[in-house]
Amino acid sequence: MGYPELVFHEKEEQQHMTIETILPVEIGKSHVHYAQGVKAGRWVFATGHMATDFQNGLSPSVLNPGLPQYGRPKAEREADFIFERLKATLKAGNTDLSNIVRIDQYYPTWKAVDHYHVARRAAFGKYVPPSTSILEKGLLIPDAEIDVQIMAIIPEGDFCIQSLSPDDVSAPAESGYTSVVKAGDYVFVAGQLARGEDGDMAKEACVPANHRWKGTQIKLETDYIIRRRLKPALKAAGSSLANLIKSQIYLTDVNDTSGFNRVWGHYLSDDGPVTTIVPTAKPGLGTVGATVEINALALVDNGKTKKEVIDTDVFCGFERQTVAIRAGDLLFISGLMAVDRNGLVSEAKPDPRQPYFASSIQAQLRTILGKAERICNYAGTTLENVVRVQQFHTDLREFFPSYQVWQENLPGRFLPFSAVEVPRPLSAPGCTVLLD
Repeated sequence: MGYPELVFHEKEEQQHMTIETILPVEIGKSHVHYAQGVKAGRWVFATGHMATDFQNGLSPSVLNPGLPQYGRPKAEREADFIFERLKATLKAGNTDLSNIVRIDQYYPTWKAVDHYHVARRAAFGKYVPPSTSILEKGLLIPDAEIDVQIMAIIPEGDFCIQSLSPDDVSAPAESGYTSVVKAGDYVFVAGQLARGEDGDMAKEACVPANHRWKGTQIKLETDYIIRRRLKPALKAAGSSLANLIKSQIYLTDVNDTSGFNRVWGHYLSDDGPVTTIVPTAKPGLGTVGATVEINALALVDNGKTKKEVIDTDVFCGFERQTVAIRAGDLLFISGLMAVDRNGLVSEAKPDPRQPYFASSIQAQLRTILGKAERICNYAGTTLENVVRVQQFHTDLREFFPSYQVWQENLPGRFLPFSAVEVPRPLSAPGCTVLLD
């Protein structure tokens, strides 16, 4: 996905499909326009959910500063609050928790995760959708410990959830999520790590102890995940690497990016999936020693919905990167930064002689949204049809100036956004925001 992770695509035969903003709210003194959800045809998206009352930060029902240890663990109460809000959002979109096909979580501390899992199991019951949990530096609400985004369907006929749990792609028992889900022609694979059967790092995915150059950790892990996790998961759903359409890559060290891409490109053709590579905190992943986690979205090999690579002149920052893919009524765009082939675009580089007379973050956003609009135009849609936006900032103080650029482009629009803070640097020096 690019700047918007997803864009709803209106083909000629789908003109009757519309985008509906669900439960729009204004946040804070500056009245930031936030869409709690978006309904687009048979899809419902809810992005950036935290336990906020939208005016005063974290809800008093979650955090009582005077008695912070009163009652259940704070993170469990926080998760309960989020799931109640998600239930309301999904209900307004004519669906429910049982129809979620993907759930992503960001946390600033690992201590919140187990408490969150307790609440999640209680909310979902037997079916927990494919999940990716990542530790990051910070969230938009300073006291918040959980940020959740989901993607759901409105089932009809064959377009319904088929839960798959292949033996060789197991999920940790304490998490309880489903490894692979199929909905019509779409396949959703939970975040995958180079775990062995015991849940620890697989021996073959690690450089042998006491050796320095018997392989490279990032290459060994990436190879293991692709061969031993992604391929079997896709196969169980009737799909394959050739039909991957979207992937998010989480790296604990941004300097591993080229090493990852070396292996990723070896397994994928020139029409590989759109990809977003996101740095994590340290520790950032659920298994000690892991350096990369990969989640994926694909199409079944023999379905009616076909993968269509969009040919554009937009540069995303990596060699041989697929910029955009249309799959049925969705358009996926790779992660975007304000870069050209020389790195950070010149208009976003601060002038040391006059450092206070321009805004780098706003220049970056204008470049990124310009790229996104151009990609949408190539694909036959517009930026107005965005249904999911994830912003990865190296400094969350830049969120509001970036939001102002969104409003320049889509004035008055309630946006389905999430914003989290990731460690410096991003893969392109000088860039301080990555949009997915």
